[in-house]
Amino acid sequence: MSFFTVFFQMLALLIMIGTGYFAAKKGMMDEHTNGQISAMIVNIFNPLLVFSGAVNSVGLISLETMGIVALVACGMFLVFIIAGMLLSPLFEKDPVQKKIFQMMFVFSNLGFIGIPVVSSILGAEYVVYVTEFMLIYTIVFYTYGIALMDGKFSAASLKGMLNPGTVFSIAAILVILLNVQVPDFIKTAVTYLGNVTSPMALIAVGFSLAHSDLKKIFSDLRLYIFSGVKLLVLPLALLPLLRLIFHDESLIPVCMVMFGMPVGNLPLILGTQKGIDGTTCSAAIILTTILCVVTVPVLLAVAG
Repeated sequence: MSFFTVFFQMLALLIMIGTGYFAAKKGMMDEHTNGQISAMIVNIFNPLLVFSGAVNSVGLISLETMGIVALVACGMFLVFIIAGMLLSPLFEKDPVQKKIFQMMFVFSNLGFIGIPVVSSILGAEYVVYVTEFMLIYTIVFYTYGIALMDGKFSAASLKGMLNPGTVFSIAAILVILLNVQVPDFIKTAVTYLGNVTSPMALIAVGFSLAHSDLKKIFSDLRLYIFSGVKLLVLPLALLPLLRLIFHDESLIPVCMVMFGMPVGNLPLILGTQKGIDGTTCSAAIILTTILCVVTVPVLLAVAG
């Protein structure tokens, strides 16, 4: 896949982010509006995009392929957990902030950014594979992630796994596994509603960018090194394994996008709940999101 082809598609996403930035600076959006938009994305539009990808892919995806993608997703999280444990001390000495770096290595923005990128660059039919990554993401977050931050595992944290994203992800996988033919009017509705995800999610990112200290973000050399490791080094290190695993090379770009996604919001949200300073995490989210406009085309160009 050509670097410039993907780069210009990523630039289109960047324009959407810029729209959110402009709207925030002009007072068209405030914290309350952004909060409502984010809630709708997380609880309605994103889950429906996942579901629409499944209902439009019935009969086109083999169960063997889905099983392989699920194993790749498990392997990705295992590698990222180990990388976080080994590399976080190089970026942060404070024990509490070191946990945040570990979380940032593991928990990427697979849904908010990953789905729009896969849908717009590779095609909506590939979103169903993102669903598998997101399901495993949820399990890892509410087990490893919570245990890391709390210092212990709590069964109570598992209640958080029951949310619209998880429900629709499971429904999407069942639709594929059971070969369920959904009526056309439902397909049309969920497809249109799901398509709202990409622009709205990117506008929300632009809002966050407008309320960030850009000078502080772009002057922290440590975060550039972290971003390079997370967005390029780790994904490229896993590429040879993907070539060995997949006979169908069209799935390699999907996995590379998942490997190279920017830092997600959950480490920041969880850290804030625990009373941890989120300045560094917030900066890393913004910086990695902007840099992935360049790094994702690199990953897809190398992946072929």
